[in-house]
Amino acid sequence: MLWLVIALLLFIFQIVTIVVVEFRNPTKTVAWLMILFILPVIGFIMYYFLAKEYSQRRHVKRKNRRVLGEMQREMRRELENTKKGRDYPVPSIVKEPRLFGLLSNIPSSPITRNNEVEVLTNAEAAYEAMFEAMENAKHHIHFEFYIVRHDDTGKKFQELLIRKAREGVKVRVIYDGIGSYKLASSYIREFVEAGIDTYCFLPAFIAFFDKRMNYRNHRKIIVVDGTVGFVGGINIGDEYLGKHPVLGFWRDTHLKLVGDSVYYLQSTFLSDWEFVCRQKLVDTNFFPEHACEGQKPVQIVASGPDAHWDSILESYFGGITTAKKRIYITTPYFIPDASLIMGLKTAAISGVDVKIIFPQIPDSWIVHYASLSYIHELMQTGVRFYQYQPGFVHAKVTIIDDLFATVGTANMDMRSFYSNFELNAILYDKESIERLEHDFLEDLKNSKRIILSEFEKRSRFQRGKEVLGRLLSPLF
Repeated sequence: MLWLVIALLLFIFQIVTIVVVEFRNPTKTVAWLMILFILPVIGFIMYYFLAKEYSQRRHVKRKNRRVLGEMQREMRRELENTKKGRDYPVPSIVKEPRLFGLLSNIPSSPITRNNEVEVLTNAEAAYEAMFEAMENAKHHIHFEFYIVRHDDTGKKFQELLIRKAREGVKVRVIYDGIGSYKLASSYIREFVEAGIDTYCFLPAFIAFFDKRMNYRNHRKIIVVDGTVGFVGGINIGDEYLGKHPVLGFWRDTHLKLVGDSVYYLQSTFLSDWEFVCRQKLVDTNFFPEHACEGQKPVQIVASGPDAHWDSILESYFGGITTAKKRIYITTPYFIPDASLIMGLKTAAISGVDVKIIFPQIPDSWIVHYASLSYIHELMQTGVRFYQYQPGFVHAKVTIIDDLFATVGTANMDMRSFYSNFELNAILYDKESIERLEHDFLEDLKNSKRIILSEFEKRSRFQRGKEVLGRLLSPLF
């Protein structure tokens, strides 16, 4: 009898601990309580190692080098001129003072003026542009990816980076310990032997015992000589070229940036570099003057569990609640938080054209069923959902009226909002928005709309899987 009382008290202690620690995030609380009920004790051990709040990286926060600080001060002066009504290249966004106020006050993420933007549809175009830029590198290549595969594509990138390093270009590489857990040690050893500084962001073994397994660096960054940069949804591997045996064709979106915005890609890389190896890199060549004559405004927005602001979530929310005509979203994973659900429902009821494309063929069944669990209530308010048919859609694109569009690494899910280190580019120029709209409409032609009346006929077993997926989704 005594052991039953002890077991009950221990179980109550575990429940109370989870509720007290996670009270700010009800969905996460429910998910962990369900795990605890299914797997008593084991569930709490999982919680202890996987759910620790990420401590503030204050030493990394002090990352503003002298050159970057001067650049930021200059851009703030430009922003103040904008607020005083002077000339600005994005008149449409200025006409939405609340949205403009939100976006322009995101910490360390000013709207930069002088940029050229190239939208790269799918990996073939993205890889070609990356190779061309890195071939022309003279001073440094900074290379950071969530997933790097040791396959044909991974070898091609490896060979190029090693060759450039032997030519005297300084190459630095960061890969994520979870996303790239399959990466062979021989692949890394060849980098090191060629003089390439290579570091793993939170190696799986260390992250587990440091209770940070749940936090991943999901960013994809290339910076060449501080003047050319890449960001978007594409990692390094054959699957992104459509060679995955199950997913097949891979639909994705990436960006090539030239100009002021590259400074902020560089800043993010240097921040991550300081974290992985405790090395502060200070070199004026990281932020060189550029000859870019483009006038496209771009804003680089980074977010992560180390930040005080959920900047990417807030930019999505601001756009959704401001939209008057259209909200187009492409995402591989659709697990929105309560604020985005309310924003999308309100927009659709108000007559905004809300269309969301997500995969027909998933790469994670739990996340897929979780996504399906959200769409019923949204379709009832007029939100239209489409499932991409030719293969797997991995693009992370949001278009808000003619105001702005985002491309980057963040999915429309709670992991990207709260747990992952992410990086998005917000584009304000008409040409880039129209190009992304064109791609979205082409994807729409290759997608099948989910009809509400048909969706409501799904089986109880299907509904059960959706409920289970939704409950567990905050953990995946």
